[in-house]
Amino acid sequence: MTDTAANRLKRLEANLPLLARTLRGIEKEGLRVDERGQLSRRPHPAALGSALTNEHVTTDYSESLLELITGTHADAGSLLAELTDTHRHVYSVLDGELIWNQSMPATLPDEADIPIAWYGTSNTGMLKHVYRRGLAERYGKTMQCIAGVHYNYSLPDDIWEMLDTAPGSTQDRRSRGYIGLIRNFTRYSWLLMYLFGAAPALARDFLRGHDHPLQALDAGTLYLPHATSLRMSDLGYQNKAQSQLKLCYNDLETFLGRLYDAVTQPWPEYQKIGTHRNGEWIQLNTNVLQIENEYYSSIRPKRTTGRCERPITALAERGVQYVEVRCLDIDPYSPVGIDAATTRFMDAFLLFCAASDSPFFPASGYCQRSVDNFATVVKEGRKPGLMLDRDGQPIGLAQWGAELLDRIAPYAALYDAALGGDAYAQAVQAQRGKLADPGSTPSARLVAELKDSGASFLEYSLALSRKHAETLRAQPLPPEVAAAYRQAAQASLQEQRRIEQSDTEDFDTYVARYHAALKAPGSK
Repeated sequence: MTDTAANRLKRLEANLPLLARTLRGIEKEGLRVDERGQLSRRPHPAALGSALTNEHVTTDYSESLLELITGTHADAGSLLAELTDTHRHVYSVLDGELIWNQSMPATLPDEADIPIAWYGTSNTGMLKHVYRRGLAERYGKTMQCIAGVHYNYSLPDDIWEMLDTAPGSTQDRRSRGYIGLIRNFTRYSWLLMYLFGAAPALARDFLRGHDHPLQALDAGTLYLPHATSLRMSDLGYQNKAQSQLKLCYNDLETFLGRLYDAVTQPWPEYQKIGTHRNGEWIQLNTNVLQIENEYYSSIRPKRTTGRCERPITALAERGVQYVEVRCLDIDPYSPVGIDAATTRFMDAFLLFCAASDSPFFPASGYCQRSVDNFATVVKEGRKPGLMLDRDGQPIGLAQWGAELLDRIAPYAALYDAALGGDAYAQAVQAQRGKLADPGSTPSARLVAELKDSGASFLEYSLALSRKHAETLRAQPLPPEVAAAYRQAAQASLQEQRRIEQSDTEDFDTYVARYHAALKAPGSK
């Protein structure tokens, strides 16, 4: 007899304590800029510790692109408290600099002057650095300076045992469950872009004179009138190697098989570049993807890895551990880039994706319809009367969105029942107003405020970032918390030195060993 979403919902209702064991974490990016909004050229502050080994603060693509990382938390309150504390810690260190609180960058220098992140001289650190050199060769440095919020989400194993009654081990059920969640996320993530997209405009010079479909809002600002997230659009920027990837989310094995092909198959344009220039490494290899993390997607299945362990190998051997949602823009109205209502909605949305029926995609494992809906919403999501494609039939965005909120609401109620209060129900209810009034979405608010203020994107964003900096600096950390951050920074510097001193092979040998550690899925 076929299991139904209604039956799975009832089983969850009967096991509420399990939902209280949901874990969530955040990785929030933000460019360091000077007081004029110009990209900082300074090195990563030493007082923030080692970007290689500090678990709280690191860098992403650029030396100027901070990444603030939380641990995993059992509730939204403690999650946001840690993220806020880490921001306060960073601001206690920054000297005359701000964290740019927008996804689209501040005024950037010439490409050659955008500093690539540096992680020290160890083989591990150099691997991270050379990988980023490869990104510069393949995509340009400018595109790599776009920032976002990554939301990590996991359910306890007992819930997967409850949601999946098919034969298999706990690992099988967990992996099947997360892959099913990803299929539903792919179907419905356009809703997240409508509700939370906050990047409808950008500084004109970001596009560096390239052709684009954007309109002028003022002399220094470009936008699309109904866009929700230009960050998640192509911005007229295409990469043929990535665009030909059609990874399959029908099962973990096929997904890993196609990802393995991408990280092992050469790409002609990258072969022309080569791996070395003037005797220095400029990319790790000439394959479609240098490593697994180069695959750009809105959501990823994830598994923690050991040193020199490849993600494909870890996922194949131990299964999916959690999902990483990568499509959330920085909320420009929150000092830390995301608020509690958004995190609670994300929990309810992802639980809905996990527990709802999730039929397979076509035999290719790729759903063009869902990709097209997402692309439409990021560019035209607030367009009056906008229609999307649901299973081959046109449907209005507002109607479909309201129906989805009706389906998500019971999962919000489950979290309220498990954790107490009604904050989850309120988080879902707050989104209904955005469907009824597109002008209340973050993207519409930002465009309206740009127009009303007469400020350029740079001026407006700089003022907002200053305001958030003042808010965070006005609430210094308790002495014991500040001391813990300082101690973690010092310990990370010592750990980096230990790693550098423990290397026993040259970098070429290390790279070869790193590539050799990649096993084809299913191989022993």
